Amino acid sequence: MSDMSIGALARIAGLASSAIRYYESQGLLPKPGRRAGQRRYGAQDLGRLKIIQLARSAGFTVRETRTFLSGFSSTVPPAARWHALAERKLAEINTQMERCTRMKELLESSFHCGCTALTDCERAFLADCNSDARPARRRQR
Repeated sequence: MSDMSIGALARIAGLASSAIRYYESQGLLPKPGRRAGQRRYGAQDLGRLKIIQLARSAGFTVRETRTFLSGFSSTVPPAARWHALAERKLAEINTQMERCTRMKELLESSFHCGCTALTDCERAFLADCNSDARPARRRQR
């Protein structure tokens, strides 16, 4: 499986050739050797692509994936790298999930009003806003 063309590597990895070129341009894959002007890849490149696909499937951005691959000292083991990045990503996902839950609740429960026109809804919302916006009391001097 060494000395593969970009097309062969793309087929085996289940990617488009353009994705492989993009990963190269973003520093996720090392620049390949060339033979007769064509990119040539080895088994290690396929392994690297599989790691990239795993990181991307976990929701890591290209930048985060680059950090995982080359943003740590070579003495930091892959599991420690993954854990450091995953901790931050999990916090992001939890925030997104909370937002999605609120959105779902709004979509499922809102606008069960009996208004016959949108202007009636606008007046109702305005009335709610006015009742919620109580003026702050001034301190007496």
